[in-house]
Amino acid sequence: MSTPSPIPEPLPLVYREPVGLQTAWTRDFLNPANEWRRIFSELLGTFFLVLVAAGAPVVDAQSHGQVPLDAQVVVPGLMVMAIIYFMGTISGAHLNPAVTISFALRGNFPWTRVPMYIAAQLVGAVLAAGFLRGMFGNVGNLGATIPGADFSAWKTALIEVVLTAGLVSVILGTASGARNIGANAALAIGGYIALAGLWAAPVTGSSMNPARSFGPALIGNHWTAFWAYVVGPVAGGLVAVGFAWILRGPPSRIADVAAQGTPVAPASKAPQRSQSVRRRGRAGA
Repeated sequence: MSTPSPIPEPLPLVYREPVGLQTAWTRDFLNPANEWRRIFSELLGTFFLVLVAAGAPVVDAQSHGQVPLDAQVVVPGLMVMAIIYFMGTISGAHLNPAVTISFALRGNFPWTRVPMYIAAQLVGAVLAAGFLRGMFGNVGNLGATIPGADFSAWKTALIEVVLTAGLVSVILGTASGARNIGANAALAIGGYIALAGLWAAPVTGSSMNPARSFGPALIGNHWTAFWAYVVGPVAGGLVAVGFAWILRGPPSRIADVAAQGTPVAPASKAPQRSQSVRRRGRAGA
């Protein structure tokens, strides 16, 4: 009987940007020469996120209740979904200091780039809040995240820990390396933000994002329990990183390389690697 031909092992899944979105700065994610594009991308994306997240309650107050609560909590999820589609390949569409810190703790993102990412997110949030105040005045608390009636700052912080742990778990589980790219990430992350807001918005505002809370607090001077919206999301991100280690172990270097656009080995070499692995297996049998 003839010996059956060995079946080559499948190549690892490689995440790539759609052909129409491939550019020099998306293929080479670590090139510092293109960092300004990523910083601007984070600023712009956070601006749009805070514009709708804080803008919905502002317009609701201005229009005497024309934007119901369910719409107010859904629009940030839809905006995040859109942002991931149009700029996720450029900066990663973090849009959130808690997400950036979590990516760095997970080992997917360089710590040297964290300060500028967070600075861009905070600036984008402040610009969005400033735009809202210029258009509508300081109404509806300028969309600030404030605990619900008879809900303490400590309870608010704990709820934000739980909400953000879920959000960052979804992000780490669907992102390609340190970037949110494609339908899986966009739909999952946007859907989670909407779902979290549907049940938690009445008690905490469902922030999950220190930048989203910072912009309206600074421009509108609404600092009630602000610390809870910083400590809660950051701590929730830390919890999610721990979950990721338990569920998936160390971060995948292959996923990082693919996400950052570094060339992988040619496909023709895969069978050779597979055969060598099988030879070692037979020798040890």
